[in-house]
Amino acid sequence: MSLKDNLHVMVVDDMSTSRGLIIMALESIGLVNIDFTKDGAEAFRAIAAKPVHLVISDFNMPQMDGLQLLQSLRSYAQTKAIGFILVTGRADADLINKGRALGMNNFIKKPFTPEGMKGCIEAVVGKL
Repeated sequence: MSLKDNLHVMVVDDMSTSRGLIIMALESIGLVNIDFTKDGAEAFRAIAAKPVHLVISDFNMPQMDGLQLLQSLRSYAQTKAIGFILVTGRADADLINKGRALGMNNFIKKPFTPEGMKGCIEAVVGKL
């Protein structure tokens, strides 16, 4: 089986339209094991119960934003090594530096293309 068939991805975004666009991009590049949640707290609970290989999370979410989710994942033994990609509309240096300091593996700026998403993912997990 290929990496595409084995890679388990969790998409985290509170906006259904944005979540749908991320999922469509993942499906268009051949990923099949995709779960999603609507907020960071729900994602952390789901991932702690059943870890995934990669989290693709929006930054701007209520209650627990993407960087707070990243910080929670990195502080928990079972989830600290999970790949993490931040999706943001504002990829300013302060945000990206803060993400990197917390252990973010990569980021992608909205709007993105499926090809851009594929390259972003491959930089984290290897060739799909």
